[in-house]
Amino acid sequence: MTSHGPVLPIWHCGGCGAPWPCRTRRTELRAEYDNAPVSLALYLGAQLVVASQDLPWVPAGDLHRRFLGWLR
Repeated sequence: MTSHGPVLPIWHCGGCGAPWPCRTRRTELRAEYDNAPVSLALYLGAQLVVASQDLPWVPAGDLHRRFLGWLR
């Protein structure tokens, strides 16, 4: 189990304090979803929806880059 989970409703990492998903959690997620990139995108998309409700002042484009922009 990771210590780099999100602290809600501020969406910062519980392990390092960076905006979630932090660099460490991104690496972990890539490993966890190694053969399932669509599932990873769906999971992060769902997290994006929740975060957008918790962080209505953050521009949508910023949240999109934060949650999905790093996927390739």
